[in-house]
Amino acid sequence: MEKREFIEALKELTEKENVLSTGREVNELRTQFEDYLIEATRQFQIAELEAKDKGEEFTEQDWMTPLKEEFYEIFSPYKEKRKAVIDAKRSEEEENLRKKRALINQLQSVISDEENIGAAFSAHKEINEKWKEVGDIPRDKRNDVQQEYSRLLEQFFYNMNIYKEIKDYDFKKNYETKKALIEQIKALLKVEKIKEVEASIKQLQNEWEDVGPTKQEQWEELKDEYYSTVNKIYDRIRSFYDDRREKMQANIAQKKELIQKMETILAQARTDVKAWSAQTKDVLALQKDWKGIGFGPKKENDEVWSTFRGLCDQFFDEKSDFYKDIQKEYDKVAEVKKALIAKVNELKESTDWGATTKAIIDLQKQWKRAGSAGQKNEQKLWKEFRGACDAFFDGKQAHFEEKDKAFEGNLKAKEELIEEISNCNLPENKEEAIAKINDFTERFNAIGFVPSKQKDNVFKSYKAAIDKLYASLNLEGEEKEKVMFEARIKTIQGSGNAAEMFEKEKQAIRNEMSNVKQEIIQFENNLGFFANSKGANALKEQVENNIKAEQEKLNSLKAKLKMIPNE
Repeated sequence: MEKREFIEALKELTEKENVLSTGREVNELRTQFEDYLIEATRQFQIAELEAKDKGEEFTEQDWMTPLKEEFYEIFSPYKEKRKAVIDAKRSEEEENLRKKRALINQLQSVISDEENIGAAFSAHKEINEKWKEVGDIPRDKRNDVQQEYSRLLEQFFYNMNIYKEIKDYDFKKNYETKKALIEQIKALLKVEKIKEVEASIKQLQNEWEDVGPTKQEQWEELKDEYYSTVNKIYDRIRSFYDDRREKMQANIAQKKELIQKMETILAQARTDVKAWSAQTKDVLALQKDWKGIGFGPKKENDEVWSTFRGLCDQFFDEKSDFYKDIQKEYDKVAEVKKALIAKVNELKESTDWGATTKAIIDLQKQWKRAGSAGQKNEQKLWKEFRGACDAFFDGKQAHFEEKDKAFEGNLKAKEELIEEISNCNLPENKEEAIAKINDFTERFNAIGFVPSKQKDNVFKSYKAAIDKLYASLNLEGEEKEKVMFEARIKTIQGSGNAAEMFEKEKQAIRNEMSNVKQEIIQFENNLGFFANSKGANALKEQVENNIKAEQEKLNSLKAKLKMIPNE
């Protein structure tokens, strides 16, 4: 429903003559109108947040206040008029209650005192006619009064055996009417709209109360079925409103959690652009989460929104103050980055590939550490800096691609040698076999570099072929360990990154030496715990042998370390 449609609908309802008949519709319209304003307020708040996020001024015109005032200018007089009618109706109901109590007393007197059946029936008929003419009574008294009157009627008819057939007919008709009403109440269990269920159940209960008595045994059956069904309806209504209240309270709890997170963000330090940028993302994320949470009870919802919006405003006000001075910092960063651009421009034509690569990478690290030069300068400076870096690395790549072409012959030579190694049958003499393997290693190392893309695969194939030859030798003990280590050193010398591999090898040996030294220290400490006895001397001798074995292992590791080139 659009804005003006609420006003037109309200006018149409309030202009009807019977103000009581339109009460529920007017209240429903008012609820829809309030919901409409709440949604409009939410949209207004979302628009306000989005504008604030973009740094724009929020200038949307307030149309809700005039609309609300116009609505209540119509609603308030109607409400007063309806209240007056209700008050008059209440007074009338009190008078009707007095009349019905008087009729109940008259009927009680007829039942108790009148011995003439004809006169009794005539008196009953007169009382019943007057009872029907009396209008509504207060609702909280209606059930008791009606039950009392019905009880007296039942008592009267039980006494009036002459009219048994008439009573049986009325009982049957009332029974059928009540059964039909129960079925209508059961049908409400399938109605989805709770407000429709509320209105219908009240109407059907009123109709039930207006239906006369039934036979006692039938009444017990109807009564249980009726109240059981009615209770199910009201249980469903209560459950709906309980769930709604619970969900709304959960929404408030979620919003309070976002407020706490916002307060935590405000309490954090923000001394640079990076911190402001990171925390701004966090605040925007909280605002997005807020938009996704539904409404709570209106009063609480307004309170938490006011608190959250105030915290967001505080954050963005502080951010605005910070960025007033930050441009000076951006200018300083821009000067630093211009100096870095000048340095990389001096280096971009260099052909000292290794040293210059390290220098430019260092300049790139300095660039990152310098921070942002601001949106105004950063992209332009970065484009210039990166262009100079790319010029050097493009030249370096072209150089090594040209160089790799010259290594194609070495690649072919190493592949042929690997094939020869793979097909080699070693002499039976162990020394001749080792000499043959060493010759392969020297020949492989003598061949120059291969293209960088193939060097790892070539070395991997070569190492596998050499290792296979060594594995075919029947070497054992120290001899095997020495020969295999020497072979490992020679093999590494033929790799494309020998220096790096030798360094890793050294570090592994040093780590092992450190562990052996710790073992020796531990064994030496243990010697102090042995007393001079026969059993202790045996343990002491075992520990001394362990120390000797570890010392020999340490000497072996030192010898290996010396075998590695440049050690």
